[in-house]
Amino acid sequence: MATFREPEYQTDSPPQYIDPPPVELDPRNPAVKDDGRLDIDIDSSIVKYLSVIRRKSTTKPLQSYLDGDDDSDPSPPYSQFQVEEPPPFPVKLNIVIQVVGSRGDVQPFIALGNELQKDGHRVRLATHNVFDTFVRSSGLEFYPIGGDPAELMAYMVRNPGLIPSMQSLRAGDIQKKRKMMAEMLNGCWLSCIEPDPVSRAPFVADAIIANPPSFGHLHCAQALGIPVHLMFTMPWSTTKQFPHPLANIKNVRGSGIDPHVANALSYSVVEFLTWQGLGDIINEWRDTIDLEHVSFSDGPYLAEILRIPFTYCWSPALVPKPADWGSHIDVCGFFFREPPDYTPPVELNEFIRAGPPPIYIGFGSIVIDDPERMTSMILEAVQKTGVRALISRGWSNLGGPEMGNIMYLGDCPNEWLFQQVSAVIHHGGAGTTACGLVNGRPTTIVPFFGDQPFWGDMVSAAGAGPKPIPHRSLSVELLVEAIRLCLMPEAQAAAQEIAAKMKAEAGVRAAVVSFYANLPVDKLGCDIIKGLPAAWVYRGRKARLKLSKVAAEILASHLRIDIEKLKKNETRKIIIETRRWDPITGTVSAAIGVSRDMAKATADIVMKPAKAYKDRTKATSSELSMNQPVQTLDSIAGHAAGNDRYTASEKKAKGRDCMTLTTSMSVASASGVAGFFKSYAGGLITIPYAFTEGFRNIPHLYGEEVRDIGIITDWKSGTAAGAKAFVYGFVNGVSGVFVLPYKGAQQEGALGAIKGVGKGVARISSKLFTGKFFITNLYIRLDISRNGYFNFK
Repeated sequence: MATFREPEYQTDSPPQYIDPPPVELDPRNPAVKDDGRLDIDIDSSIVKYLSVIRRKSTTKPLQSYLDGDDDSDPSPPYSQFQVEEPPPFPVKLNIVIQVVGSRGDVQPFIALGNELQKDGHRVRLATHNVFDTFVRSSGLEFYPIGGDPAELMAYMVRNPGLIPSMQSLRAGDIQKKRKMMAEMLNGCWLSCIEPDPVSRAPFVADAIIANPPSFGHLHCAQALGIPVHLMFTMPWSTTKQFPHPLANIKNVRGSGIDPHVANALSYSVVEFLTWQGLGDIINEWRDTIDLEHVSFSDGPYLAEILRIPFTYCWSPALVPKPADWGSHIDVCGFFFREPPDYTPPVELNEFIRAGPPPIYIGFGSIVIDDPERMTSMILEAVQKTGVRALISRGWSNLGGPEMGNIMYLGDCPNEWLFQQVSAVIHHGGAGTTACGLVNGRPTTIVPFFGDQPFWGDMVSAAGAGPKPIPHRSLSVELLVEAIRLCLMPEAQAAAQEIAAKMKAEAGVRAAVVSFYANLPVDKLGCDIIKGLPAAWVYRGRKARLKLSKVAAEILASHLRIDIEKLKKNETRKIIIETRRWDPITGTVSAAIGVSRDMAKATADIVMKPAKAYKDRTKATSSELSMNQPVQTLDSIAGHAAGNDRYTASEKKAKGRDCMTLTTSMSVASASGVAGFFKSYAGGLITIPYAFTEGFRNIPHLYGEEVRDIGIITDWKSGTAAGAKAFVYGFVNGVSGVFVLPYKGAQQEGALGAIKGVGKGVARISSKLFTGKFFITNLYIRLDISRNGYFNFK
């Protein structure tokens, strides 16, 4: 098991989070600011609704703020993540790393994968197809998940916030993005189970590491019963320290809500909107891997509800770990790969040495709508400041006339390049920001979307650069001012101070240690062949053994074990329960789910046969084009003469095709009808049960605790849960009639006693009804639940 040494707290304070200057609203999309953040009115009805939902969830940070329990230090000091190197990890795992994003998002995970390889693990990096060579040249296995990062980047530049513009809606961008996301979700699943595309070596993942935008990670882990660990370069976990990087909070002072609570609520809003856009796609994909749908109320918060381990890949010198993040969340430092072996072209080397160190300007994988205008502004600002500049062409292919003090760059590693310059100006990707600061270079960030404004704020707060300049607000004057500020001694000194701290951090190794610390080591290893991961569990009369694939094969071949008794070894069982907060919303949400399923099944009655017809017609055409011999003059003549040698065989083939097509369409139609009746039958149980479970949770509405009846996975746990529901319902219902009025009188006098009587009557009514109805529904549901899971839509 990995171990940690207590962090050593330094005396100097970190840079405080500073709200960026106000930016005018985009008139085409008034909810989204020019810097890509979403305007959130803290006094709006949707935010109030989400605060209620989150209050009922198991997310501790937000719950404590809403209840007034806010004693943690709002400004934690800088603390370096100190690593006590653990002993070698005892099990060699198959690890898949799933990443969605640009090259800058992929690169840190290459460094992580190489570090895991040093410990003997087999590592596969699953990302977009275009990064095949980039990943394989680094010594890692690669699996393509689909998706076009250039198209994703272009979409994000056009729609920097969460709400798409009308221009994107008219252009059909949303449907393209949804289709791409469905493709990537399927690719993430295949990356866990498919052989290597090149060597064909079998691969089944024992653990998953992923960045949150890949979205398939937790669901793949649930299907396989394996651990999942999230790693990212921007805040994704609820905290009071600062708002979500994609959120801009409004009306905090006028609402009477504490700013810390407002910060925490901003994460709920962003998560809610993200799930609104992708939840149906994720649930449709979960159907294909035999998982139940995730409910509307739980989908946005799964990672926090389940306390999925999280490692943030940034330096605590810029953003210390917030005090309200739990022990399953770490801030380890930026990930830096081994510096590449790079020899600069002669022209580049000569330019650098021909005068004072130049500044660097580049926007990497950002796809800019108007690169000519951007280039023109850059060139004018460079001439006005009199500096020398290296301009990276990037994916936007920036370029202009040749000038003596300017050189245009193609692909050049930042690790080498940033050592040669005096300051850097870029889009604010986490990796590029880290590379500039670790080399002590003052930084100006021109953010386009995502976490880029956040990093701009952090750099500015640390004094290592000016305030970020949103790309739509960029002008020659602002760029000139930013260049001059970066070249001032104060900015140079601040950047060097940050660099000194960052160089003392071991971000990649710290992340590996964090990963190991959250693995269930006792469940991972084979009991027979040490060092191999256990894929199976064997339960005999006298022993329970965890067996690797090799060990199981050897024992089975020598008749030492009954292969029928092998069960999948679930090292991390993830169970997602659909929770009903009250009878009204519980019943309505269940009814909506059943109605949706019935509507889909009804459409399938027509659509499935149509698809079968289309597929069969296409297959027949393909077969004919491949197998039909070239017609000769004799065959043409035979047809013209009515020769039966040809017409009879053709009629026979057409008859077979017709029968095959009819069968396919009939089976497809029957499947749709079966799906309809299955949805209808499920609704007869699901809706009453949701109503019952909502009744059981009524005490939540007035602040009372509801006893946990446990997680139901089979008939044994289901029986126990049913018994608990019945007994707890009876005991709590009767006792509430006496206890609640007494408690109310103590707190509010006579009025409290009256309220207590009302609560007691409500409790006994709901509890006795629930206890009786729950156990009846339980056995019916256990009869029809699939896969042994008690988890319905």
